[in-house]
Order: sequence, then C-alpha cells, then structure tokens
Amino acid sequence: MPETAAIPVSPASSASTSTSAGSPDSAAPSTPCWTVHIDGSALPNPGRMALGAVLVSPAGACHTVSQDTHRTGCNNEAEVLALLAALAVLRTQQAQHARVYSDSSILVEQLTLAKPKPVVRLTPLYDQARAAVRQFAGVTLHWVPRHRNQQADALARAALQLPGAVPAPLAVKRKP
Repeated sequence: MPETAAIPVSPASSASTSTSAGSPDSAAPSTPCWTVHIDGSALPNPGRMALGAVLVSPAGACHTVSQDTHRTGCNNEAEVLALLAALAVLRTQQAQHARVYSDSSILVEQLTLAKPKPVVRLTPLYDQARAAVRQFAGVTLHWVPRHRNQQADALARAALQLPGAVPAPLAVKRKP
C-alpha cells in the first residue's frame, strides 16, 4: 500500500481509492478537519490489548488516548478498537471531518476495499467501525509506515505499562 494513500470511508464515498466529494481531502479550505493517528497493541500477539491515539483539532489543540482494554485479542482487533476510541473522542468534540492515519494495512483494507478478504472472527468489529465512520460528514483513512506513527504506538504501549514505552513529546503542526 502506498504511503499515506488517501482512501475515503465516509458515507458519501464509495470504497474506491480516489477521494470523493464531501471527504476532508476535497473539502473547501475552510472545512475544519481533525488529524488523527491511531495504533493498537497486543502483547504477546494475541495477548493483552491496548490502544493509543493522537487527535489534533483544526485549531491545533491536541488530545491523546492511552488505554488498556483489559481484554485479550490480536493486534488487528486492537487496531480497530483504537479507531473506535478515536472516533468516540471526535464525536464528543463534535467533529465532522477527519483524516485518520494507521500503520495497519489490514484495517485500511477492511474499511476501504469494496470486497476485502474477510477476517471472519473480526467481521462484527469491522462492521461496527464502518457504522461509526458513517456518523461523520467525511472521514478518510490513510495507511502510514510504522515509523510515521510513533506517538500513537507509544501511547498504546504505555497503556500496557511496558518499559521504555513513554510517549515522546507531541509535535503538533499548526497551520499558518
């Protein structure tokens, strides 16, 4: 999957790889859009699950999530739970548009391809994520390599209380 491939998953969009009207990437410059990085961890895999998310508002305010799920499962399940947690925060902030970045190619494929290869055990969870995304005016999901998702990863690992899992200071890019 190409780095940061924009893939719309909003209700107005199809499961193609082009950006549709109504998605944040094609919205007018005045459309407020959140930037979100998510990651889930399962240690061992499968094992204890935790999630992390960094959410940056259009004004530059940063919100973080670092949560132990108190459940066991696989890393793919943890990734979906991270997305659901981030979307829940966006709803409390009354966000309408978001660009979500994940280092999970499976998550991106499951939520954006018209006919993804089924992951039967996780189908209900992916369906829940699709329904949660439909509550927004526009959401795009982007795959990024792991090294471009370090802050969300560190938050997920910190929730598992792993040695050396302290998140690095958040670098928030502000628009001029």
